[in-house]
Amino acid sequence: MSVIKVENLTFSYPSSEGVIFDNVSFQIDTDWKLGFVGRNGRGKTTFLNLLQGKYDYRGKIVSPVKFDYFPYTVSDKSKITADILREVSPMSEEWELLRELSFLEVNPEVLYRPFNTLSNGEQTKVMLAALFLNEGRFLLIDEPTNHLDAHARELVSAYLRKKKGFILISHDRSFLDGCVDHILSLNRANIEVQSGNFSSFITNFERQQEFERKQNERLQTDIKRLQQTARRTSAWADKVEASKIGAVDKGYVGHKSAKMMKRAKAAEARQQKEIEQKSSLLKNTEVDSSLKISPLEYRAEKLAHFSSVVPIYGDKAVCAPVTFDINCGDRIALDGKNGCGKSSILKLLCGQNIGHLGTVGIGPNLIISVVPQDASFLRGSLAQLAAQYSIDEGLFKAVLHKMGIDKSLFGKDIADFSDGQKKKTLIAKSLCLRAHLYVWDEPLNFIDIYSRIQIENLILEFQPTLIFVEHDKAFREKIATRVIEL
Repeated sequence: MSVIKVENLTFSYPSSEGVIFDNVSFQIDTDWKLGFVGRNGRGKTTFLNLLQGKYDYRGKIVSPVKFDYFPYTVSDKSKITADILREVSPMSEEWELLRELSFLEVNPEVLYRPFNTLSNGEQTKVMLAALFLNEGRFLLIDEPTNHLDAHARELVSAYLRKKKGFILISHDRSFLDGCVDHILSLNRANIEVQSGNFSSFITNFERQQEFERKQNERLQTDIKRLQQTARRTSAWADKVEASKIGAVDKGYVGHKSAKMMKRAKAAEARQQKEIEQKSSLLKNTEVDSSLKISPLEYRAEKLAHFSSVVPIYGDKAVCAPVTFDINCGDRIALDGKNGCGKSSILKLLCGQNIGHLGTVGIGPNLIISVVPQDASFLRGSLAQLAAQYSIDEGLFKAVLHKMGIDKSLFGKDIADFSDGQKKKTLIAKSLCLRAHLYVWDEPLNFIDIYSRIQIENLILEFQPTLIFVEHDKAFREKIATRVIEL
């Protein structure tokens, strides 16, 4: 058991005006299982890069251990998987690797296939297994869940629960709850380390914010009262001072004036003290801006119908026949393992030409707003994107700002946004498009936890008709009115 110390860490990118970390200090134990949370773009991946010595910074990072990073960069993915894993973990034995893969329910035969023939989920699992076999290393795990379906997430979370000595960036609350014992929180004003899982952290965080909100309201009332008292007492002092002219006992009047002025100064001093107390509150507020959506009302109860639908790729049926209706007010989650046809069902609903059996019926003049799974196609400015989809540019940018996108990014090319910022752009565009039906394919990939909570609150308040694919268990359980298993 040893300690990693971060002392007075200050860092900013040369091309950026803003400071990413400003005089940050904390320490963590090398045996801890740390969940690392915070808004998109706030510096989580940057911090992992600083631990690895990739950038120059001011301050000190003192570590008794070396760091490994996931996702590991594979230079030649055409090589046999076993050969790649031997490079990743040269000291491990084959039986050790097979043991780790059994915990993750990975078929041993994947070791003898080219790495690029493995699914994204299989690549994630075998790489984590190999990295954890490197003894004496501290693992930095950056968003491992983006290519994992719900079952795979449960497996990997249970696997990580048996390990120790890692920092895990993840936005999946259930995943974090299943495997971490400490939370490293990158807040608006500081970095906090707290014992427990994410649920205990967010409960404590919300309690602290509620306490500070109430204290803030009390201080605002006190400040207003003190301002009125100071003005009133000062005015009285001025009147008394003016009454000295022609007074018989000028000494008494002057003493009375000075006493009132002293009271005014005391009220001003108390006011300043309470202003200073108020300024220390609510610096870390996250979900402080509610989102809005204006769904269109469809003229019929049924919006769409699927009857014995089976997507076909080549000659292969990807799932058993599926039959269901989409009715007004439904919030339908499509569930199943990767590759079972969930995205294909959504694409058929959106009118894409995909081979299939069965019948897809879509209501006449149905307006659909889509969030696709992939955001890599985004290019150009936010203004150009707003014009392309005929949405109000001001509203579009206001929604993005509420989701944590800094205004300094508004003039930049969307292609330069982070993955999370790109996904927020697609969600904001969808929210700004008035529609009868919202079709979202893995909308939360790369999206931070606080934005997920905002989106949940939005959906529960405005209750749009929605069909979606999402592997975030907490989101799915909170939002879905129905689950269709494929």
